Amino acid sequence: MKEQEIRSILTKYNQEHLLNFYEELSEQDKNKLLSQIDSIDWSFTDYLSNGNRKKESIITPIDAVSLDKIELSRDKYYQIGVETIKSGKLCLLLLAGGQGTRLGYDKPKGAFNMGINKDLFIFQLLIEHTLKIVNETDTWIHLFIMTSDINHDDTVSFFNEHNNFGYKSEYLHFFIQEMNPATDFNGKILMSSPSSIALSPNGNGGWFSTMENAGLIDKITDLNIEWINVFAVDNVLQGIADPVFLGATLAENKTCGAKVVRKASPDEKVGAICLENNKPHIIEYYELSEEMRNQKNPDGSLAYGFGVTLNYLFPIKNLHDTLKLKMPLHRVKKSVPYIDSNKNMIQPSEPNGYKFETLALDLIHEMDDCMVFEVDREKEFAPVKNKSGVDSIDTARELLTKNGYEL
Repeated sequence: MKEQEIRSILTKYNQEHLLNFYEELSEQDKNKLLSQIDSIDWSFTDYLSNGNRKKESIITPIDAVSLDKIELSRDKYYQIGVETIKSGKLCLLLLAGGQGTRLGYDKPKGAFNMGINKDLFIFQLLIEHTLKIVNETDTWIHLFIMTSDINHDDTVSFFNEHNNFGYKSEYLHFFIQEMNPATDFNGKILMSSPSSIALSPNGNGGWFSTMENAGLIDKITDLNIEWINVFAVDNVLQGIADPVFLGATLAENKTCGAKVVRKASPDEKVGAICLENNKPHIIEYYELSEEMRNQKNPDGSLAYGFGVTLNYLFPIKNLHDTLKLKMPLHRVKKSVPYIDSNKNMIQPSEPNGYKFETLALDLIHEMDDCMVFEVDREKEFAPVKNKSGVDSIDTARELLTKNGYEL
């Protein structure tokens, strides 16, 4: 798009300041900035005044298929899952766009070393979990890894340096997550340099649109893959390509699946799966009222007591059909580094603006129903989110040790 067309668009959205330093830039940087502006999806402006718009909704509890019920049908579920994997109907998606900043580590979070006396990287653990199923089924599974612009090169190099931890390279596919502009509280897009907009990843629900725009959904369709298992990088014990989970979702004719754990306490900071207007939904922990957090079932268990582990199963066809409509954006207050009018870099210590994200919980809500699949939190839930305290390096190492890993 030409400069004059860009200027017209910026005038329309009251964002002319993005070209304040334009005349000082080299031709290369001018083209870079114009390209960034041209790629902006301006729908984020709909959320500036309205925030995270919500329709009237009725939230009610949902039951999960408990561990004991799963055990009763485990053999049946396992066989269905194995046959589905053997027939090439499953692929995997690892959400790995984050840095290890909160761990005191400035590289991709997946490259963090959980070992003490030997190397045991997060990526290594996740690949080992996946290879377990590859070996059980004697079937290689396509694994897509979503990185971000800040960690893509480091992630790909890390896998190359470690020979993909034994995973066949033709079944590994790296791609970069799409970005959204960040704004100040007045809706003005922030700049990270005179030639760059301040951008942030489009959230853990943005993987489908990113894959589609990159042509990867077409690749999946061409391979006759029907299901995708989506999981996050920071749970080092999770079951990936789990035949029992897949088989249960298929056997019970559910349109998607979500692995959950029983919450350790009413206040645990995990999203709770529930129903919203009788459709599956994930409510964030901070959206639960005091009454909802402490509400009990007749047996004394928490009514909103199943927390999601960010390990989902989605059918490719349904995603194609339901996501023709745009995913809603969520406006989140964040601390966003930016340059001021004098080109000084500002590193705010408090939230100073908005980032706009799509969330996986909205994908769940677009499905008709969900296999809410309980897993044993001591065997499948070891998140590494913090340097110390709850859900930290130490708590995850403790659980790894309990599960037989030598660190």
